[in-house]
Amino acid sequence: MTNQKEVLQPLRPGKLGIYVCGPTVYSYVHIGNARSFTSFDTVVRYLRYRGFEVTYVRNYTDVDDKIINAAKEQGEPAQELAARFVREFEADARAMHLLVPDHSPKVTETIPEILALVQKLVANGVAYEAQGDVYFEVGKWPGYAKLSKRNLEDMQASERATTGEQKRAPLDFALWKAAKPGEPSWDSPWGKGRPGWHIECSAMASKFLGETFDLHGGGLDLIFPHHENEIAQSEAGFKKTFCNVWMHGGFLDLDGAKMSKSLGNVVRLRDALTQIDAEALRYFFLSTHYRSPLAFTDKSLADAESRMEYFYETLRKVDARTSNQDFGAGPLHGDPSKWVTDFEACVDDDFNFAGALGILSGLFATMNELMDKPPVKDKPMIGRTLKALRAVVGKISLVLGLFEDEPGAWLLRRRDRQVKARGIDQAKVEALLNDRRAAREKKDFAASDQIRDALKAMGIESMDTPQGTTWKVLG
Repeated sequence: MTNQKEVLQPLRPGKLGIYVCGPTVYSYVHIGNARSFTSFDTVVRYLRYRGFEVTYVRNYTDVDDKIINAAKEQGEPAQELAARFVREFEADARAMHLLVPDHSPKVTETIPEILALVQKLVANGVAYEAQGDVYFEVGKWPGYAKLSKRNLEDMQASERATTGEQKRAPLDFALWKAAKPGEPSWDSPWGKGRPGWHIECSAMASKFLGETFDLHGGGLDLIFPHHENEIAQSEAGFKKTFCNVWMHGGFLDLDGAKMSKSLGNVVRLRDALTQIDAEALRYFFLSTHYRSPLAFTDKSLADAESRMEYFYETLRKVDARTSNQDFGAGPLHGDPSKWVTDFEACVDDDFNFAGALGILSGLFATMNELMDKPPVKDKPMIGRTLKALRAVVGKISLVLGLFEDEPGAWLLRRRDRQVKARGIDQAKVEALLNDRRAAREKKDFAASDQIRDALKAMGIESMDTPQGTTWKVLG
């Protein structure tokens, strides 16, 4: 609310309630949405890592004008369309390694709580009924716009009522909408109707987190009017502070414009995941501070996946060097715990995951240096240190949602995508590798080098390891 960093002070020691605005389920989620959900997923992971007992709520808006209009266009009942896109969202969320929230309420399952809050607002004199609609009267609530810091006079002058609305003033917003033919509706004291958009989040947040809770998240585009209206109706209804801390994620830019369905410049998440690994996409999302804009380009995605390839190749080498090895007890080279300390210090500062990725890069560089240019000749010490650093990676990865796969399996999937994208003849590659193995067995190193050069001309790098020869696609 202060537009500056604040110390997180839980309402109850050791416990946190977090509400994040979820999807309106009328279409597939796009990568702009996915960035926001990934940011708050990682926030929840970190707070739990730090020992907080977190109750995480992310809702579904499953009745809304957009859903009704999409259902009409597609010729199916609105409830069925919404249920279908809830399932599609859950599939996308699993693909992105998003945590399952403790509660995932739907508007259609929260009608009694919504009606109770609307009735409370009417009783408190800050809402009024007009021909079956119920509106929040902004002029009756002096704290309005305290989140967005907008000027009410300017907003009143620019706002226009939508055709069919019976508002007393342009900024008044719908809490309950009178039923229209063919639309989903529920009984209410004002006749059949359905909730307005904003009231749902107030009702769902209070149902699962209480009338005041710790942290509310969402995209920058939700500050006004959605979150502003949430605050007004909640605090006018419950007469308490609605939420102590607000967090808003920056936009994802596509060709210099904010990505949104309304602008028509969207990339669906599931389409993006045919081109890039989900963990690489998570890495990309976390590579810029959650409040900052992030440019979505082919190069940025390629760079993210290349970086993940480097990380997984390092982990494969470390695992090959240390798995099933007993290096005995003894001192380590350096202090592996410093990486954890640095990581925590970085993320403690406004969830700076981008900075944390820089620390992670330093950790991986250290592991590679220990393997490729060991600073001491004590091999057991190097082995113990690599094991300790590998454990640190595992600890950090639980927070970031990265490195959840077996390195060899991840690298193979990465290679398969590249082979398919570039039209590489994999059978020819394997045949040349077999010829190279045979040449090396005969110690015909000239022939081996010629085959290696031929592979390189195809965009293939062959790698000889103690476990045998493998290969990857260059670039």
